[in-house]
Amino acid sequence: MTRRPAALILALSLVCVSCGAPLLKLPSGPGASAPDGPQAMQDATAACRRVASLTLEISVAGSVAGRRVRGRLLAGLARADSIRLEAVAPFGQPVFILTSEGAEATLLLPRDNRVLEHGRPDAVLEAVTGVPLEAPALFTIVTGCSTSPPSDSARAYGEDWRVMAAGPDEVYLNREKAGPWRVAAMERRPGGNGWRAEYRNFTDGLARAIRLVSTSRGAFDLQLGLSQVELNPALGREVFRVEIPASATSITLDELKASGPLGTNGR
Repeated sequence: MTRRPAALILALSLVCVSCGAPLLKLPSGPGASAPDGPQAMQDATAACRRVASLTLEISVAGSVAGRRVRGRLLAGLARADSIRLEAVAPFGQPVFILTSEGAEATLLLPRDNRVLEHGRPDAVLEAVTGVPLEAPALFTIVTGCSTSPPSDSARAYGEDWRVMAAGPDEVYLNREKAGPWRVAAMERRPGGNGWRAEYRNFTDGLARAIRLVSTSRGAFDLQLGLSQVELNPALGREVFRVEIPASATSITLDELKASGPLGTNGR
C-alpha cells in the first residue's frame, strides 16, 4: 500500500463552513456595442497593470471535490511565470513548499522529508490542492489582470456593465452609481479546467477578496482572502527555488494524486 504523506493528511483535515453564497449574476446575451469599453478596461485595470511582482498571505476556505477545506498560504508571485507557495500549518514546519519557474515545478513536503522535482506546475498544484493552475493564471486571478491584451471591442449591458475579451479570458467590468470601473469577474473556459473569479473589497484598485469557482461542476469553490500585500518587491531567482535536504526521498506525481483531495485516499 502506498504510504500517504502525513503533511497532506494535515492539510486535508482542516475544515470550514461551505461557501454557500450565490455567484454574481453576470450579464449575458449579445449586448450592445460599447465604444467606451477600451477606456473602461484601462480605468479598471490601471492598478493591476502596474504590478510585476507581489508577496502576500492568502487565506483559503471552501470546498474541493466536495470536501471542505481551509488553509493559509504565503505566496510570492511574478508576472514572469514564477511562483512560490508555502502552505502554513497551525504550528511547526509548512505543509508544503511549491516553487516554479517557467515549465518546471518543485514540491517539498518538509514534514515527510519528501520531494517532487521537475514537475509540471499545473499538475503538481492540482495534485496537492485540487486546483489546476499554471503560474500566469494564478497571477491573473490574484491581481485581477489578464496577462493577455484586451480586444478592441466591448459589449455594453446597460450603463453599469461592460464585457471584453482578453485572450482566453472574458472580463466583466462594473461600476456602481457612476463610480470607478472595476473588474467584477473574470472567466476562463479552456476545456475542463475553466474557472471564474469574482472580485470585491477593493483597496487602492486591487481586490482583497476573491471567489474562485471551477466551471466544471463541483471541482472547486474557494474564497480567497488577500492580506499583507506588498506590491513590486524585488524577488530574486532564489525566492523561486527551494532548498532540498540531502536526506529527502522522492515522491511521484501519482503518489501525490492518490493522497491529495482528488485521490481515493483523500475522500
